[in-house]
Amino acid sequence: MSFRSIIFDMKGLRSRSQSHHRDGVGGVVSVSEGGGLVVLDGLKQSCWANMPPELLRDVLLRIEASEDAWPARKHVVACAGVCRSWREIMKEIVKSPQVSSKLTFPISLKQPGPRDSLLQCYIKRNRSNQTYYLYLGLNQASTDDGKFLLAARKCRRATHTDYIISLNCDDVSRGSSTYIGKLRSNFLGTKFTIYDAHPPLCGAAKVTKSRSTRLVSLKQVSPRVPAGNYPIAHVSYDLNVLGSSRGPRIMQCVMDAIPASAVEPGGVAPTQTHFLHSRIETSPSIPFFRSKSTRVDNLQLVPSTTQNEGMLVLRNKSPRWHEQLQCWCLNFNGRVTVASVKNFQLVASPKNGVSEQAQENVILQFGKVGKDVFTMDYQYPISAFEAFAICLSSFDTKIACE
Repeated sequence: MSFRSIIFDMKGLRSRSQSHHRDGVGGVVSVSEGGGLVVLDGLKQSCWANMPPELLRDVLLRIEASEDAWPARKHVVACAGVCRSWREIMKEIVKSPQVSSKLTFPISLKQPGPRDSLLQCYIKRNRSNQTYYLYLGLNQASTDDGKFLLAARKCRRATHTDYIISLNCDDVSRGSSTYIGKLRSNFLGTKFTIYDAHPPLCGAAKVTKSRSTRLVSLKQVSPRVPAGNYPIAHVSYDLNVLGSSRGPRIMQCVMDAIPASAVEPGGVAPTQTHFLHSRIETSPSIPFFRSKSTRVDNLQLVPSTTQNEGMLVLRNKSPRWHEQLQCWCLNFNGRVTVASVKNFQLVASPKNGVSEQAQENVILQFGKVGKDVFTMDYQYPISAFEAFAICLSSFDTKIACE
């Protein structure tokens, strides 16, 4: 039996089991020899039920290795949705993006990117409905949109602007079960805060050495922090009140949950392994992230602080003036083709006290390639969600900067 037929057989099994679950029946109804009705488990009727665990693991390993790129990688996700035992095996087999350089499950969007290369994505802007879509590019020659990752919708308020970020391109709202965070700007569009809908990990929060900062429990924080609003990063643009400078923007990002040492060789950034928010856990579109062992009451958070000690600080790489072209230039290695004030590259700031080599390594780059189309490439230690939110800040109108 070929791997392709194996995949189709498993997909059929999954769809049958989901159909019976929707009908309120936990198995398949058949007629016994005595004429009575007997409820049989759908999985027990499959040829996969009696397969030895070692052989099943080997089959799933081969499928994961053969379906290494989208859209074929959807079969790996289908395998994880068959049943609990298959899900646990696939969670062990599928490596995080920092190791595999692949985005497979939705949780991959909250995990740090590859260590040694930029993961290439792009953003499409829809001006009519103020919505932005993040895609994983398949290849340069493909005419397909690519693999959809995230969507964000711009919501103007009286004193600020919100960018609501969701896993569902058709339901981008705070009330959606697929809401994962937001970006909020001040009135001038010069300061932004990235909020995560899920509490940061205990280890992720413990990155500051300030004596004035103390860890408190979630129950202590909740009266001051609205549900689903956990600040994890801050983006700021330098003011240009007089408008005398025609140069590029100056931006800085403070990553509250990532230690500065993460950009050094062997450095470690916190890696989320499952969604912690109840709305995501109960979402039918991603059932393989539910974890009954996770107790939110036991999580520990650190409140926002103005102290940057120990936190990763990113700054935009300074461009060089090109005399022949008469413009500011950065080397995007062919990934950006249209000049724009929005284009930028982020590197580690000297404030981190890291090596010069770490300061030259591009962690995030963003630039225009066509009308309402922009590339977004990122790598360790930031995630796709964080990179997308930072890039959204570049779209916002900056009254005092330009």
